[in-house]
Amino acid sequence: MKQTRFNAHHRRLGAKMVDFFGWDMPVEYKGIIDEHVACRTAAGLFDVSHMGEVHVTGKDALAFIQHVSSNDAARLSPGMIQYSGLMTDKGTYVDDMLIYCLHPEFFLLVVNAANTDKDFAYLTAHEGAYDVVLDNASDRYSQLALQGRQAIPILQPMTEIPLAGMKPFTFAFGKVAGKECLVSRTGYTGEDGFEIYTLDPDPGILWDSLMEKGTPLGMQPVGLGARDTLRLEARLPLYGNDIDDTTTPLEADFKWIVKFKKGDFIGRDVLARQNEEGITRKLVGFELIDRGIARAHYPVFVEGAPAGQVCSGTFAPLLKKSIGTVYLPAAKAAVATEFEILIRDKKARAKVVPSPFYKRDY
Repeated sequence: MKQTRFNAHHRRLGAKMVDFFGWDMPVEYKGIIDEHVACRTAAGLFDVSHMGEVHVTGKDALAFIQHVSSNDAARLSPGMIQYSGLMTDKGTYVDDMLIYCLHPEFFLLVVNAANTDKDFAYLTAHEGAYDVVLDNASDRYSQLALQGRQAIPILQPMTEIPLAGMKPFTFAFGKVAGKECLVSRTGYTGEDGFEIYTLDPDPGILWDSLMEKGTPLGMQPVGLGARDTLRLEARLPLYGNDIDDTTTPLEADFKWIVKFKKGDFIGRDVLARQNEEGITRKLVGFELIDRGIARAHYPVFVEGAPAGQVCSGTFAPLLKKSIGTVYLPAAKAAVATEFEILIRDKKARAKVVPSPFYKRDY
């Protein structure tokens, strides 16, 4: 299995390690609930070095990104970040990703760990006549995420980057604990916070310094288990559960990342037709009315008829509710609509609720 450069740190902390798409990753340290609550009430530190990073450079870098993605990257100037979809010709997701504009001819694409090789192969296959250089730089990067209301008090003493003035979805270069880093105001938890990227081959001091600064303020290291419950409370999509190559951004309630006016891009015609004709299904958030926990892949029934399966589902540690996401027929996707989920051979009632389920109050 691949190991991040912080692997020994996780093991020294007694983390429970698992195989996550070929990576030896911590799933929990003290426990999923403790880590989830710590991130919501103070801060959490995540090793996300398994994520994929692709450099797109060259004269046609912007034009190439516009061709393969759904959002309008022309709106980006250096220091800005955009959430977007990497599109198939069917208007569905190859992946979702963040696009960092480092320079008009240099973009960083951050993609899902499980999809890195697939995404890079897809990008290479569509390089065509574009004057670009594609570089799968994933193995050279280390990445930490610091999330929560205490993120600035923890990180600011370690860097000269003025963190409080950074807007969401922007980034800056600077030293953190003496290491050259890219620091972005982004995350995958619903909390305020930062993601810290470095190409330094020995980044361990970043983890150690953040733990030293953060522990007195209530910060805990957080594994993949709580990362998933946190992102679901914030209704942030997970590729392979909520979105994949069978779902479109319009169906997934991400129409805002599809910019038809920017011009042609892969999948545009299909998405434009779907936008005109209307979607037949929609991804919604739900909570259980009856007792139980609705896990991914549990069968769903609308008015007694089979209607797909749960996409993501868990018991929300902070909200104390069983929540999840599911694609329902568009005509049955309104808030308060009830349906059923088969849990251990018994149907449990659920209802569509407004989402995200959790919004921070600071």
